[in-house]
Amino acid sequence: MDARLNLFGNPIAGKFLKHINSAGKVVSDSALPAATQELVKIRASQINGCGFCTDMHTKDAAHTGETSVRLNLIAAWREATVFTDAERAALELTEQGTRIADAAGGVSDEAWANAAKYYDEDQLAALVSLIALINAYNRLNVIVRQPAGDYRPGMFG
Repeated sequence: MDARLNLFGNPIAGKFLKHINSAGKVVSDSALPAATQELVKIRASQINGCGFCTDMHTKDAAHTGETSVRLNLIAAWREATVFTDAERAALELTEQGTRIADAAGGVSDEAWANAAKYYDEDQLAALVSLIALINAYNRLNVIVRQPAGDYRPGMFG
């Protein structure tokens, strides 16, 4: 399977990716816990059907010590006992922020208030930015049908 467009070889796509990767560095350098960041990226990618990002972020999370039990239960986080209350709040915000078109009201006040119980303003800013960013990456990869399965942790730097 080949992608419809080589995002990594096209000069316009390359410039765009350089800029959104810089935005991603702001989030990765924030005080939002790294494990939470990976959970958010994986859950949004699952919802959006982005195999490339799901492959990348599950492998990155495993490489940094995330357990297979937690990785295998992300899609069923509501029924799983392996996530903290803070992680659950982040996953709920991720789901509502990713499925924004599915609800007339967008993200509920309850989901926001729950996340705000566990994350300070800077962490919330990072969380919201991350949800927006991973959704952008997902859309790029889904639109061009970026193949999944060959990612190796660290291959992009």
